Amino acid sequence: MAGAGRIRTGIGGWTFEPWRGVFYPKGLKHADELHFASRHLATIEINGTYYSSFKPDSWAKWRESTPEGFRFSVKASRFCTNRKVLSDGKGSMDIFLNQGLVELGDRLGPILWQFMPTKKFDYDEFAGFLDLLPAKLEGLALRHVVEVRNATFADPKFVGLCRERGVAICNSENENYPYIPDITADFVYMRLLSANDAIETGYTPDELDLWAGRFREYAQGRVPGDFRPLDRTGPPEAPRDVYAYVIHEGKVRAPRAAMELQARCGGLEAAAATG
Repeated sequence: MAGAGRIRTGIGGWTFEPWRGVFYPKGLKHADELHFASRHLATIEINGTYYSSFKPDSWAKWRESTPEGFRFSVKASRFCTNRKVLSDGKGSMDIFLNQGLVELGDRLGPILWQFMPTKKFDYDEFAGFLDLLPAKLEGLALRHVVEVRNATFADPKFVGLCRERGVAICNSENENYPYIPDITADFVYMRLLSANDAIETGYTPDELDLWAGRFREYAQGRVPGDFRPLDRTGPPEAPRDVYAYVIHEGKVRAPRAAMELQARCGGLEAAAATG
C-alpha cells in the first residue's frame, strides 16, 4: 500500500488444542504448528513469556520455524509490571529481556508490557517505568507497547507521556478497558477481543470490512474517523506499521478472523514485502 506502513494481523500463541482440525489440518504434528501458522498469518503474539522464561535455544528454534517477513510480538513477564512500585522491577526486566529475545533477530516485533486492571495511572511512576525501557538490546532495535486496563489512564497526560518516548499504547477492544486510540509511536498495536466463535470467520463480513478499513487508516498515520483520540493535537500523518491480534475468549475462530482481515489488507505478501 503506497504511503502506508505494513499491516500484520495475527493471533495470540500457536498451541491451542481446539485449533487442531479447525485451523491446523488433522494429523499435523504439534511440533510443526508454528511452521504452519506462520505461513498463514503475518504475526503471532507470544503469551507464554508472561508466565515463564524460555531458553535461548527455544527462541532460536522459533525464528528458524518462521519465514522471512514474519514477526512475533512478545508479552513481557508479569514480574516486570505487576508491582506496587514499577521502578522495583528493573531486575525482572533485565532477566526477561536477556533470556534470549535477541535470537529472534529480525522476527522480533513489539514487546507488550501489560498491566493489571488494578494498576492506576501515576504520571511520575509511569514516566520512570518508560525510561527503563531500552531502545536496543545487543544492537537489536526494540519497539515497546503498553497495555493499560484502568480507567485512570484515559488521560491526555498519559498519551503525551507515551508519545514523548515513542511508546505505543495498545488499543484493546474491550468495554472494561480504557479506550485510547491515539497514535503515540511509529507503529500501532491493537487487540481485538470480541470475535464470535459462532461465526465461522469470527466477525461478520461487514465487521471485517470495518476493522480492515480502520487498520488501513492507521497504516497511513491517521486515527480512524470513527475513533475519538484523547489528544487531538497528535503527530503529523506518516506511515505506521500496524499489528492487530484477534484474541477473544473462546478464540477458536481467531486464526480465521486474522486471515480474513489480512486478506482485506493486501494479504501476506504485502505484509512481508517491505519487511
